[in-house]
Amino acid sequence: MIVRPASPSTFSLLFSMRGSVVPVVWRRVLFTVGVAVLVTVVHGTLGPLKITLTPTPFSLIGLTLAIFLGFRNSVSYDRFWEARKLWGEVLVVTRNLGRQTLTLVDHLEAEEKKVLLYRLAAFAHVLRHQLRGSDPSADLARLLPAGECAAVLAQPNRPNMLLERIGAAYAALGRAGRVSPQLLANIDEQISLLSHAYGGCERIRHTPIPYAYILLLHRTVHLYCYLLPFGLVDSVGVMTPLVVGIVSYTFFGLDTLGDQIEDPFDTLPNDLPLNALCHTIESNLLMLLNEPLTTGPQPDASGVLL
Repeated sequence: MIVRPASPSTFSLLFSMRGSVVPVVWRRVLFTVGVAVLVTVVHGTLGPLKITLTPTPFSLIGLTLAIFLGFRNSVSYDRFWEARKLWGEVLVVTRNLGRQTLTLVDHLEAEEKKVLLYRLAAFAHVLRHQLRGSDPSADLARLLPAGECAAVLAQPNRPNMLLERIGAAYAALGRAGRVSPQLLANIDEQISLLSHAYGGCERIRHTPIPYAYILLLHRTVHLYCYLLPFGLVDSVGVMTPLVVGIVSYTFFGLDTLGDQIEDPFDTLPNDLPLNALCHTIESNLLMLLNEPLTTGPQPDASGVLL
């Protein structure tokens, strides 16, 4: 995620590279401008053949293409926003479980409190690693007992395994008479919400936008931008490369932005800051235990917070 000032200057909006799609699309835009320069120099002729096109068909196609790009980006942003809401649910539920554990469970020793709340923090971290395909060993090793850490790492579905451990720990407290049946039912409901959030994240992660739709959009954008100079050269003249550059930057940029936010759990600049969210969850639980808080992830030199 890009960390930006509340009121960015006009200069930074025009020239900042933070979160911009320019580093991704500049080669395609430059190639398209090169085609436009060549078309302008030969004035739309290919040898003895004069390619005669007017702006009218490009206006119609451009309008349709803009609608398609807008729809596709809306779908991508819906996935991004749903993922953020699911992680917000994880944050709220872990807070609830931490509070209920410390205030409503009878006769908990300090070490028992620590184990229960550390396990909740471990779930957030293991969920992040599962979604990003990274190794959770370091985070689990500092939050879980050695035997439990090894058992969780041995499973392919680590978040689900950890949820089972969380549920089993509270069930054992219930059987020991330290948690009332009503409270145990509420705790189980909270754990089910964590499972629901995990399932929603899995759905987003493993169900991409249909490839045929993406392929059609990519091809149409490229063909439109490469043919556009032939429709402008007779009416725009030497300004054709500039107009083509602006239009191609817009279309290639929207296409690329949709690609980037389609998977909100990745580590691209415009994706969700899962490292920071996990640190927030862990800090909330450490605060309940009156333990010292650690410094969270900070934006890098380009303002990107992962």
